[in-house]
Amino acid sequence: MKKILASAFICLLGLGILSPSMANVTYKDEYKLSCNVAETTPQGKAVARFARLVKEGTGGKVNIKIYWSGQLMAGKATNELLLMKKNVGDFSLSSFINWAPQYTPGNLFLLPWFISSRPDKYKALDAIEAGKAGKMIEADIAKMGLKILAWGEQGARELTNRVRPIRTPEDMKDIKFRVVGSPLFIDIFNQLGANPMSISWAEALTALQQGTVDGQENPYSVYLPNKIYEFQKYLTEWSYNMDPLIYVVHENVWNEFPDDVKKTIADAAEECGWYNKHLARLGLDDGTAEKWLREHNLYPTEPQEINPRKFVQDYGVEVTVLGSEEIAAFRAKMNPVFDKWVDKIGKELVAAAEEDMANARY
Repeated sequence: MKKILASAFICLLGLGILSPSMANVTYKDEYKLSCNVAETTPQGKAVARFARLVKEGTGGKVNIKIYWSGQLMAGKATNELLLMKKNVGDFSLSSFINWAPQYTPGNLFLLPWFISSRPDKYKALDAIEAGKAGKMIEADIAKMGLKILAWGEQGARELTNRVRPIRTPEDMKDIKFRVVGSPLFIDIFNQLGANPMSISWAEALTALQQGTVDGQENPYSVYLPNKIYEFQKYLTEWSYNMDPLIYVVHENVWNEFPDDVKKTIADAAEECGWYNKHLARLGLDDGTAEKWLREHNLYPTEPQEINPRKFVQDYGVEVTVLGSEEIAAFRAKMNPVFDKWVDKIGKELVAAAEEDMANARY
């Protein structure tokens, strides 16, 4: 009798009368998502939408709870990869800046002016993520028991300080900048004659307000929600590196889901990754972000998101936008950094990224 019932069940599955999701799958009451940003940021809004779409699309089976601002990491963002590998988090919205200390190839995106020296830094970045280099990184991450579902973005990383406008490498001399805890960042700022200081983000805002450090580097998507413009008078758009995000799920969690649930989650991650990207680029690209957001009825209403540059200028911040020749002067200082870091990152991966960018349609 059991054999007859089993055969009938298999037949029903084959005929599509029963879907795989109706099979005996045990779902957790809550799936933890590690996130190192606040809900008010563009990337926070995108990942909140991801959790909502997944819950709706799975009929409440997959309920993702977001742990904002590094709560699962106790504020130590560079521990996230280790904790994700241990399945402390089921999902994450992660930055390679935080993963790079444990995953050296992730420094690819942080090579100074490697991506932003191209005709269009956003198209160059998209080409890497969708191309050969992106596939190599996804394969590496899979070996750690983690799956990249989609790519998001914090944006191009810009520079702010309270001392003076910065337009040339010489303007960097002796200014104390807060940087993330990555050896590559320390090398970049040292090479430019600045005084880099590795301070956790939990302590950074206080250090900036009290003048313990003079400046910092971050995308607009971090600079604005944290109101750094209130105490940093000078901003330089130099886009020295890019800050892609990845929507990640632990392999053990992913493998428990039936195919239809996997598709719902993957589709939601893909949509919200693009939502994230276009929010981060709005007012700063060639108009592509505005077009996409309007077409998807996701165009924001906040002035600081619609035109971040104008918003801070209206507040009194002096914004310096570097031209290609000025960027070339900074890039010319970086040869020792490339000599040191290309080997660490992997020549094959760097070459693949260069090929991806060369094949992009600018």
